[in-house]
Amino acid sequence: MQRLKTRAQFQAVLAGATVARTTHFALHRCALDAPAGAAAPLFGVAPDVWVGAMVPKRWARRAVTRNAIKRQIYTVSALAEASFPHAAHVVRLRAGFDRKQFVSATSDKLKAAVRAELEQLLQRARAART
Repeated sequence: MQRLKTRAQFQAVLAGATVARTTHFALHRCALDAPAGAAAPLFGVAPDVWVGAMVPKRWARRAVTRNAIKRQIYTVSALAEASFPHAAHVVRLRAGFDRKQFVSATSDKLKAAVRAELEQLLQRARAART
């Protein structure tokens, strides 16, 4: 699994389809096997799974929280790499977690909630593929 790094890579994936959504997250996918696709030069020639995480400051104010959410995204996606198709994916935070429920900027409770919702997101993406 490789990580998205450049702005052009993220923009190419976000221009693709939204595969699954949950309350707080959305999963975007861009196929890399399209003939003469514009995304092909951005991701190299070898087919692989590419993953990127977008956690806007708008939905997670503290850097500690943003980094904890990104770590959870990359960890959960690495564990589920076998179920991903060879494509580029972006997991995007689309709503904030309630600060009254998760008082600490990075707590075990927040990490567990993020992980559970990410697993649900990937499950919905798998169901949409079949």
